[in-house]
Amino acid sequence: MAHKVPCMDSIRIALIGGSGLAAAMLARTQGTRHRIETPFGPTSDEIIETEWDGLPVMFLSRHGPGHTLNPTQVPFRANIFALKRLGCTHIIASGAVGSLREEFRPRDLVIPDQIIDKTHRRAGTFFERAAVHAEFAEPFCPVLRQILVEAGRAATADNPTLAVHDRGCYVCMEGPAFSTRAESLMHRLWGGDLIGMTAMPEAKLAREAEISYALVALVTDYDCWRSAPAGATQHAKAEVLKEIIGNLQAATDNAIDLIRRAVELISRRQAQLPASPAHSALELAIWSDTSRIDPQEVQRLGPIWSKYFGGSDS
Repeated sequence: MAHKVPCMDSIRIALIGGSGLAAAMLARTQGTRHRIETPFGPTSDEIIETEWDGLPVMFLSRHGPGHTLNPTQVPFRANIFALKRLGCTHIIASGAVGSLREEFRPRDLVIPDQIIDKTHRRAGTFFERAAVHAEFAEPFCPVLRQILVEAGRAATADNPTLAVHDRGCYVCMEGPAFSTRAESLMHRLWGGDLIGMTAMPEAKLAREAEISYALVALVTDYDCWRSAPAGATQHAKAEVLKEIIGNLQAATDNAIDLIRRAVELISRRQAQLPASPAHSALELAIWSDTSRIDPQEVQRLGPIWSKYFGGSDS
């Protein structure tokens, strides 16, 4: 039985801000604040609902007030579940990354198309009491990625000093410590282009929640595969840190501009925007006999999968 995808005139966009961008967006965002109860505990922060270009937009700071949550502590399941409960159909996420390639330079922006998951301490699924296997070959929504790529082209046309890469493989590590040099070199051999700590399980949970998800990665520096000068002093290291912070600030301003352009494109095209494959991700993913799944579990995860049990999405 086919299930309807979200109506494109009911698009609701969530913006998940990572390092740097979260603080910058919070300083510019006013609106209704939501504190959503979830089966997975509280969200990282209150969700702020506002409007951009006629579309409802919800902003969530991934690391919480004052950036107090390290990547492993981020309540990814609560965050995505709350956004689903608020009716979000699309998520544009952001995050700072290190570069594993010469061509991905500090201050560049990247719209990744692939991911390698190296996390191992994070709950990676909503479905603990049923066998649900969501397809994840293309971890980022192709429809939303195309919008971001187009917005990036427009941004670079107006700002020739900006580089926006339309592809890249993001390696998501556990952290919070950074890679060893041996690990960094290994990630390059694997085909990784970027290294970060927050895209997983966020992207996978968004897929399970049938929300279109794409990411804007902000390059702050080269990862440690690029050897530091021998005998670097503490003063030199402090200067490098200052440079990284400056790179993050510059990339943040450019990322906000790109995201604003993307929301404007979505608003202009919402009547013609193709449905994301993510919007029906569970249609063939529930392998358990639905009649044998505990009704309390169906109700507990109602916003995510109730339509496949003959119920509403509320």
